[in-house]
Amino acid sequence: MKGSYILIVEVKRNTTTRIGKLGMIHFKKGYYAYVGSALNGLEKRIEHHLRHKKRIHWHIDYLLQKAMIREVWYKEEGEECSMANNFSFPSIKNFGCSDCKCKSHLFYSPSYKKLVNAIRKIGMKKYEICHSM
Repeated sequence: MKGSYILIVEVKRNTTTRIGKLGMIHFKKGYYAYVGSALNGLEKRIEHHLRHKKRIHWHIDYLLQKAMIREVWYKEEGEECSMANNFSFPSIKNFGCSDCKCKSHLFYSPSYKKLVNAIRKIGMKKYEICHSM
């Protein structure tokens, strides 16, 4: 299956961490929606993100060393940039978008519920997570 996905990531306390070439970035306690795509294997990409031990490849991999994935949502269409450009939440500049012209692919909200409502409005389906990763 190919398509786009959104990870809802929880940061349990304010933290600053190095995000690859972006450098040191401060993350507020709360919830983040990371918008990504996998046009050659959605399941494998999601499995990569859910793994605790993994090779660091994408910006989100750095953040996931300090945070946890709460939920995964997906759509079997490659609409990553369209979805990212339509989120009205504050964003982390240049995060996750080094291969496109978007301002960001990571969006912040102190409210988990507001993120989920926004994700549902764009027609995403909830991905069932197997916790044995």
